[in-house]
Amino acid sequence: MSVTDPDTAGTAVGPAPAVLTPRLRLVLVLLLAAQFMLAVDFSILNVALPVIGEGLGFSLAHLQWIGTAFALCAAGFTLLFGRVADLFGRRRLFLGGLVVLGAASLVGGLAQNPEVLITARVFQGLATAAVTPAGLSLLTTSFPEGPLRDKALGLNGALMSAGFTTGAILGGLLTDLLSWRWAFFINVPVALAVLIVAPTVVKESRPDERPKLDVPGALSVTLGLLAIVFGLTQAGEHGWGSANALLPPAAGVLLLIVFWAVERKVSAPLVPLGVLGKRSVAWGNVAGLIAFLTETSLVFLLTLYLQEVLGFSPLAAGLSFGVLGIGTVVGGSVAPKVIGKTGTGQTLITGGVLQTVCTAALLGLGTAHSSLWLLLVATFAGGVGNMLVIVGFMVTATSGLADHEQGLATGLATMTQQIGITMGTPIMSAIATVAMTGTGASAVLGGLKTAIAVNAALVLLGALTSAVFLRGARSRPEGAVLST
Repeated sequence: MSVTDPDTAGTAVGPAPAVLTPRLRLVLVLLLAAQFMLAVDFSILNVALPVIGEGLGFSLAHLQWIGTAFALCAAGFTLLFGRVADLFGRRRLFLGGLVVLGAASLVGGLAQNPEVLITARVFQGLATAAVTPAGLSLLTTSFPEGPLRDKALGLNGALMSAGFTTGAILGGLLTDLLSWRWAFFINVPVALAVLIVAPTVVKESRPDERPKLDVPGALSVTLGLLAIVFGLTQAGEHGWGSANALLPPAAGVLLLIVFWAVERKVSAPLVPLGVLGKRSVAWGNVAGLIAFLTETSLVFLLTLYLQEVLGFSPLAAGLSFGVLGIGTVVGGSVAPKVIGKTGTGQTLITGGVLQTVCTAALLGLGTAHSSLWLLLVATFAGGVGNMLVIVGFMVTATSGLADHEQGLATGLATMTQQIGITMGTPIMSAIATVAMTGTGASAVLGGLKTAIAVNAALVLLGALTSAVFLRGARSRPEGAVLST
């Protein structure tokens, strides 16, 4: 693997420094800005959906496609683009994805009909699938494995999680004060700024030899993931027992079996089974999947609680999650220190237990506004715990691998993140809906509490799997650099 300067392609550069140099600080700022923007995109339109529907003539049944079109592409193509980044250059894919994202955001903001808007969301999702793993692999290859990388991933995780919360708040503010179109337009100047500066400070990395892209593997895993995510999004609309919800995931599982069979035989597999067989990669991604699934879906459940039970406006509900955002920033900031002292395995367990306790505490929510204090305290502390798990997951799932496998590892981690985000809401929505008996605030609260209890149980399951399979996992000492 050769790591090259943008102006001296083909010239090898020595190991990454053990201290945060001015250039690395700028690299960190640029990559984090891009990742934060992508995280905001996941939630910024949620509050604005009804307004968009009225403005462009979306029917109520088709309104969900504004989110689904984005999620399908963002989750389905991430693994493929993560490998493409390894083969053809991470910086090249990162910058190309930003161009597509900026253009799609501009088109979405100017859209005058549903077809154009959905097309823009599709390209936003594809751009996210390219930029996210490329950006993460640039992070992991720019910083040596150990404290520097842990710090970078901690900040990345904190900003990702804070981005979801910021998106909800920002979406409400922009919609109320300006127009929903600014939820798209805001991406354009950020993408332009990164595109102008990044080529001069972010180094390219590309393989010395480019193996053939595993086309059968790429097609089977991409179509399989698309089918599974599509089925999950349909479950929220049609119910878990419907053909729309059951048939696509079944087809997706078959395609993933085909993918596994293909990977066993091809000479240059998209996902080497040896990498998936690593305990840190496999169980680290399980912990990450549960962390993203539970926390993002909990925000959905609590949004319903604030609006349907306490009667908050969408903007007030969004602002209430500012405390959760602060908790995630705190958690992301302290996670590298916790990892340095206790190891990644213990960090995953500690964060999971803290998130479990705080989620279970929400079962004490009632119909009075005084319950808001419990919600604020529990979401803050739960946000800290969730970020300990997320940063622990990112470090665990990308450690112990050579640089030429980092795009694959971060592609897997990003796919885990986006599938967790996509799966959580329809799963918890279906549970809450089935558990609701009758009408009114009390009935809604009963259904939400059932879903919250399931959410807490899933978090506990994640902590238990980490305790069993990753308890002794530790990050490398400062200055350790992977050989290639």
